[in-house]
Amino acid sequence: MTTMDEATYIASLPRVLSGAGTVLRDAAGRILLVEPDYRDCWLLPGGTVESDAGESPRQAARRETAEEIGLDIRVGALLAIDWVRSPGWPPVVSYLFDGGTLDDAALASIRLQEGELLSWRMSPWEEAARLLDPQLALRVRAALDALERGTGTVELEDGRVPVR
Repeated sequence: MTTMDEATYIASLPRVLSGAGTVLRDAAGRILLVEPDYRDCWLLPGGTVESDAGESPRQAARRETAEEIGLDIRVGALLAIDWVRSPGWPPVVSYLFDGGTLDDAALASIRLQEGELLSWRMSPWEEAARLLDPQLALRVRAALDALERGTGTVELEDGRVPVR
């Protein structure tokens, strides 16, 4: 039996993508949503983890938030981790972090990333649930529940708590 070299072995491993985002709220508990120019639904600030460059999910959440809305935030607790399956795509591990509460000065200083985002808004949960992709809405609801209860990180599969 021949042994394969490390590079060949690594290339043969399954591929999994990862993304990270932040849940940012205001004093009234509304959630910051961004409207991308490339999708029909609203999103949270966030994006792809550049793992080939050595970036961690927490670093990606901070970088993406800064790139997309111009705020360099302190990324808080990991609220949710979701194993997401989408037809035609490799699985995605999505990390959702607490971005904290934005005061009026922070909200006034938001600057959108040109060429990617059209607008932003602060939405109460009921509105956010309608504007977000349904699977992302499930993830955000689970993250908000974990935040409100102080129960720590919630593990999800396709936006839902897996059957144990």
